[in-house]
Amino acid sequence: MKAMLLAAGKGKRMGALTATYPKPLLSLGTETLIHRHLRKLAQSGITEIVINISHCGDKLRHSVGDVTEWGQKISYSDEGSSPLETAGGIVKALPLLGSDPFIVISSDIVTDFDFKILLSKEKSGYLVLVPNPAHHQIGDFGMEITGKLTKRPPLYTYSGIALLDESCFRGFVKDVMPLRNVFDSEVVKETLHGIIYDGFWKDVGTPERLEDARDAVASLENHFY
Repeated sequence: MKAMLLAAGKGKRMGALTATYPKPLLSLGTETLIHRHLRKLAQSGITEIVINISHCGDKLRHSVGDVTEWGQKISYSDEGSSPLETAGGIVKALPLLGSDPFIVISSDIVTDFDFKILLSKEKSGYLVLVPNPAHHQIGDFGMEITGKLTKRPPLYTYSGIALLDESCFRGFVKDVMPLRNVFDSEVVKETLHGIIYDGFWKDVGTPERLEDARDAVASLENHFY
C-alpha cells in the first residue's frame, strides 16, 4: 500500500515561519513534521510515498530526497506555484498512487496513531476521527453504530488521516478543491466509515498550536510515535 503526504500548502496562518519555508519542514522535537510521518509510515511497513509540493517545494524535495533513510521510495507531485488544495492535489497525484487503496496524511498534524490499523482494512473509505479540539469544537462528522459516517451529532473532527482510493474522486477534476467536498459527497452516498481515535493527536496549523505540540512532545517519555 502507498501513502500520500499532503505538503503543498502555503501555511499562511503560520506567518513568518513559513514565508520562505515549507510548513512540513518545521521542527518538532528532534525531527521535522514530515520526517516524523515518514518514520511512522516506515514502522508500519509503508515503502512507497507520494508527496505533493508547491510552496518552497524545492526545499522540501532537497530535505526528503528520493529515498528516505528508512528505504522508502519517494515520488513527488509538483503543483507549481499554485497549490490545488487537498482534494485537487490528490486528483493530480492519482497516476502516481495507482488503483489500490492508499493512506492520506496531512503533514501539519502530529500523532501516535498506528497506521497498521488502516493496513488491516479489507477496503478503503475510512476517515480517522478525533474528539473535537478547542479550535474546532463544532466537529465534522458523526458515526453510526455500523461505522458509517453521517452528518448527525455527536460530531467528531477529521484528523487529517484517511484510507481512500481512486473511486472516491470519480467525477472530480484536477482543480483547486478541499477534501471536504469529496467527503461530503461520499457521506451522502454512505460509502465512508469512521475510526474513532482518542490517543495523542495535535493539529499544528498555527504558531500557537505548533508551540503546544512542541510542549506536548517534549513531555512525552517515549518519542517513537
